Amino acid sequence: MRLLIANANTTQAITAMCAEAARAAASPGTEIIAATPRFGPEVISSRAENIIAGHALLALLAEHAGQVDGVVLAVSHDTALEAARQLMPCPVVGMTEAACFTACLVGGRFGLVTFGGVDTYRERIAQHGLAGRLASLVGVDATPQESVRDPEGVQRKVASGIARAVSEGAESVILGGAALAGYAARMQAEAAVPLLDGMACGVKLAEMLVTLKLPKPSAGSFAAPRGRNSIGLSPELAAMLKG
Repeated sequence: MRLLIANANTTQAITAMCAEAARAAASPGTEIIAATPRFGPEVISSRAENIIAGHALLALLAEHAGQVDGVVLAVSHDTALEAARQLMPCPVVGMTEAACFTACLVGGRFGLVTFGGVDTYRERIAQHGLAGRLASLVGVDATPQESVRDPEGVQRKVASGIARAVSEGAESVILGGAALAGYAARMQAEAAVPLLDGMACGVKLAEMLVTLKLPKPSAGSFAAPRGRNSIGLSPELAAMLKG
């Protein structure tokens, strides 16, 4: 089984962190292939950057279409998830989507700790239909770049965020952010509730979906596009829209 770990921003160090966490979670025989977009924002931190990154991500996926068995989006905003799921011929899983649904299997209400603002995460969790299961959203005063430069300092801030989420009723806590990939395993021993890593959850759910061998829908909103004309897209992405 070949799984593509697709970052949506252009920071190679974050791609490497996600790939490491994915390989730690993968089953024997699962090959992890990591990829970074050719263009787009360094780190996604605004709505505008998220839309731009969506284009970059779809172009990246188009380059790998037909060469992998499944995709895990290594971006905590689940950027372009629905579009990627429609476009690709294989299962596509968002890392935050995977962590949220896994959290529902290990406790009642869950929390999410991430970098900076939390509004877009609240919206995304609602889009997944899980607003009623959300107990706490905590934004810590750190950046994805800091997680690469100063992981110990970021870990202390995240630990404080986890404690707050638990105090607000979370029975499990998602560490939301591609730049927090791998942190859950390092911090679990000191946490009072299960910690969920989006990459680990995403890999396991992607493996399950590949194993189930469900067909690609030929009807409905997730059927692959056909006969769509475009200008200025990469040849691979334009070809996928054309069908």
